[in-house]
Amino acid sequence: MGLQQDVMEQMKTAMRAKDTVALESLRAIKSALLLASTESGAGELSQADEIKLVQKLVKQRKDSAVIFTEQGRADLAGPELAQVAIIERFLPDQLTEREIEKVVVQTIEATGASGMQDMGKVMGMVSKELAGQADGKTISTIVKAKLS
Repeated sequence: MGLQQDVMEQMKTAMRAKDTVALESLRAIKSALLLASTESGAGELSQADEIKLVQKLVKQRKDSAVIFTEQGRADLAGPELAQVAIIERFLPDQLTEREIEKVVVQTIEATGASGMQDMGKVMGMVSKELAGQADGKTISTIVKAKLS
């Protein structure tokens, strides 16, 4: 079952349960999917595109929560984090830092990267290999540490 059908089923369940946070989160996913499919003109999005889109929604909400927390607005940060938990259900299982580190080390050895000048090459290969399974910020931090 595709992401869009899965979201629709979850929306029905959220409506029946009167779960407003889940419903708002699911509507955001549905809206983003519809917008992306009409923008590209391709109609159906690939699974990789869907994962990128969901990751973007999670990142937006996490960034908002951080800003709200910094400004002392826990009342606004809470709902954002609640939405993150719901939206993350549609992502593949996330890898641990140790698992990401293994992939980074293997990629560095395979490419022969020796310093920070090779970071872009390593990041591109690792990001492609771990698409949807790891946050870009985490990958970047690990690559920097390994190449320094």
